Amino acid sequence: MVCLGNICRSPLAEGILRSKISEKHTVASAGTISFHEGEHPDKRSTKIAKEYGVDISHQRANYFTEKHLEDFDKIFCMDLKNLEDVLSKANSEEQRSKVFLIMEEAGVLSDEKIEVPDPYYGDMSDFEKVYQMLDQACEAIAEKYNLK
Repeated sequence: MVCLGNICRSPLAEGILRSKISEKHTVASAGTISFHEGEHPDKRSTKIAKEYGVDISHQRANYFTEKHLEDFDKIFCMDLKNLEDVLSKANSEEQRSKVFLIMEEAGVLSDEKIEVPDPYYGDMSDFEKVYQMLDQACEAIAEKYNLK
């Protein structure tokens, strides 16, 4: 799961997907910038996740590197800029084929919902909206890839 700073959207996506799948599968998240590396998720992300029984308080922000393209089978990006940044690090067509826009991969094709908006400068209603989008996407991904 990839977003910009790895403190709002991608930690939520990591936690939500982890809560929906078998423990034998690995889920992680990272950001395309290193500014927040090592930090906990945004308190608002942690709060909204907790309201739905998902604990992301243990997570720490990571920076997305080329190694993620080697280590993971699927990489889900929150928006088009994240997608572009991740694809720029791919060294082969095989690596590029692992990278997806999360809402598109989850089967959400409406123009207004193709990207998961960054809630950082918003309020709790923005975090709620993002949670609902990611919950829908993660459920679809868990089913699509038979991860339960």
